[in-house]
Amino acid sequence: NGEKMKTSKDFLDEANKVVNKIDINVALEKHKNNSAVFIDVRDSSDIAETGTITGALKIQRGLIEFVADDSHGLHNKALKKDSEIILVCGAGGQAALTGKTLVDMGYSNVSNVGAIGDWENKGGPMTK
Repeated sequence: NGEKMKTSKDFLDEANKVVNKIDINVALEKHKNNSAVFIDVRDSSDIAETGTITGALKIQRGLIEFVADDSHGLHNKALKKDSEIILVCGAGGQAALTGKTLVDMGYSNVSNVGAIGDWENKGGPMTK
């Protein structure tokens, strides 16, 4: 069909255009004030190994379309289209891609805080 095939970089570039990269200090403040929903999109074995942001929802990237769809049986009621949502993953890429999916689904306030290691290094609250 003559169309250029997309690479992972193409997908990431598109995601980073529509998903705000939130400054970690701003995210820490929002966590302290309980003003955003935090979601760790990594695989459960990765989360078990490192722990995650205290109070974060654990929603694997592969399930986000179902969990974020309020007409689907797997919908998580904590996810509302106008809620502030902050995503985290291992390095930032999965969070960006998940964020683009949420934006495509009509979520209006989605950010990517990046890597869980950066959160932990900044003293962000963690739970094993």
